[in-house]
Amino acid sequence: MVKESSMQTIESPNAPDIPGEGKPRRHAILGDRDLIGPPEGIHSAYENFLQGARLSNDGPYLGRRTIINGVAGPFVWETYGQVLKRVEAIASCLSRLGATRQECIGLFSINRPEWIIGEQACFRQNYITVPLYDTLGNDAIQYIIGQTEIRILLATADKAEKLLKMREHLPSLAKLILMDDVISDERVEELRAMAGEAVQLLTMRQAEEFGREGGLVDEDKAGLDDVFTICYTSGTTGLPKGVVLTHRNMLSDMQAAFEMMKHNKLVNVDKNDVHISYLPLAHVFERIIQLIVANKGGCVGFYQGDTLKLLDDVAELRPTVFVSVPRLFNRIYDKVWGGVKAKGGLAAYLFNTAYRQKMRGLRRGTVTHWLWDRLVFGTVRSKLGGRVRLMISGSAPISPDVMDFLRICFSANVYEGYGQTETAAGLTLTARGDCESGHVGAPFPCCEVKLVDLPEMNYTSADKPYPRGEVCVRGNQVFREYYKLPEKTAEALDADGWCRTGDVGQWDEKGRLQIIDRAKNIFKLAQGEYIAPERIENVYQKHELVAQAFVYGHSLQATLVGIIVPDEEALRKFAASHKMGDKSFKELCESEEVRQHVLRQLNAFGKQNDLKGFENVKNIRLEHEPFSVENDLLTPTFKIKRQPVQAKYQAVIDAMYAENA
Repeated sequence: MVKESSMQTIESPNAPDIPGEGKPRRHAILGDRDLIGPPEGIHSAYENFLQGARLSNDGPYLGRRTIINGVAGPFVWETYGQVLKRVEAIASCLSRLGATRQECIGLFSINRPEWIIGEQACFRQNYITVPLYDTLGNDAIQYIIGQTEIRILLATADKAEKLLKMREHLPSLAKLILMDDVISDERVEELRAMAGEAVQLLTMRQAEEFGREGGLVDEDKAGLDDVFTICYTSGTTGLPKGVVLTHRNMLSDMQAAFEMMKHNKLVNVDKNDVHISYLPLAHVFERIIQLIVANKGGCVGFYQGDTLKLLDDVAELRPTVFVSVPRLFNRIYDKVWGGVKAKGGLAAYLFNTAYRQKMRGLRRGTVTHWLWDRLVFGTVRSKLGGRVRLMISGSAPISPDVMDFLRICFSANVYEGYGQTETAAGLTLTARGDCESGHVGAPFPCCEVKLVDLPEMNYTSADKPYPRGEVCVRGNQVFREYYKLPEKTAEALDADGWCRTGDVGQWDEKGRLQIIDRAKNIFKLAQGEYIAPERIENVYQKHELVAQAFVYGHSLQATLVGIIVPDEEALRKFAASHKMGDKSFKELCESEEVRQHVLRQLNAFGKQNDLKGFENVKNIRLEHEPFSVENDLLTPTFKIKRQPVQAKYQAVIDAMYAENA
């Protein structure tokens, strides 16, 4: 029997009994209070930034590395005061260019200080930000600019060139501001020639000078229910949908995090904290973190723009806050364990002994150890600069093994968040001191969650021992609508404000949410068994030989097949021990001996991880080219685009089934 005090959620007060669904639950710290809303006295993201500027006492805010002859140097910083002056100038420029209240302004760039400056300028004048990103593809970019009727867009030179090449498909686009901090006159003139008479082109410096001419324009204050952003989700099929999020949505999500800090459920953030910004600013996960850091007057250092150099940027910045996605955490996990196995002997014995002892400490809620943190895990901590005290994983499920690893090796408070663009990123978060893995915690105190029956999948709110069903959320951070898509909005949002997530969850014995399935990405095999491919892929991707996995099944087939992208380093070790060390990675992936070895390994590993017989793949092909956002096989949040992957490998899938027959 679980003690009432250990329950992390409670039933929402006065919730009615509705057949076919469980009662809504909320964070236990709320009690019977109203759901958390925006912070008192702050009505917009711009006012949030101004508060941080006051708290910081003109401390450093936005930093970037100096690049001299291609070599990255130390970070240089702009203070809150310096940033504020640039924001005011760009805001005045946008106003003088004819932008009007709640007009859509485009932002197209990788993470950089000018992105934040441009965004805050929009918020100062109550414009709507519409982020763009390369992996949307040209058709989607044209669709977004057309649907939102963007006239003014801030972009770096490379993105501006991309837009100008499709200018005939962008009739609304009239003005481009180049966000580059350094750009040659020749490059500007080259782009001006491309723009011709149709598009006015300004550099960031020119835009700031233009904004200051004749004095700064007055601020046009935004209200809580004005639109903060239209954030387009790429999804896995079809054209992207524009998620309309208000200032209330974003600020409520932020304030909910502060409420958890107040109750010691989340590590406190203050003006001394440093965040490394590399997760795309085009997505709400990174933007919520930016709001939190700015509110407290903290610092944001930007990566160079190359993920291959990210760990070098991290080592130079030495952040205290590190927010990432499972894909990177999995890489760190694989490399560290690979290194331990390679060393062997006393080093491996010490590491494993320290790991086991700290694992026991995790069960008591302890992430530090007086001896092992210095003797064994200091080298691992140094990979992230040595100062990280707050780590958050989001955007996709992370293995419990990897969560344990992060807590043990980095001696930090590590949290797993769950949410989606439609919930302003945050929906649930694990709690400080709760070092059990395999769940995503309690709902943010700005919302409540209920589970709705899915009888066709045998999930119901009456299931024992734990209620199960589709996760539905209602609260102050839930999006307003899909832009100009009333039918899609009605599918996702009901009349009472409940948003369907498409995920299947269950409440565990402590009232924490566990995500166990997808309501959409399922299929039935010929013998009638339901399959959730993402769960199987997550199991396989924990194996050292596997970098990426795609599992496929069909209702006319009794078995599963898979496309596996091997981990090159691990595969080469196998090859070297089997007299195939002279083969290229591509040749290894085409080798029948290698294929059979990987298939045997996966089936054994699947059984060890409780996959049922019909859940293990019966045939595979090895692919040497990774699934990526660039080849349109991954979404920008690194989820597999199932239909494009299936289409690309359909002939291979057919051949595998023919072999099985």
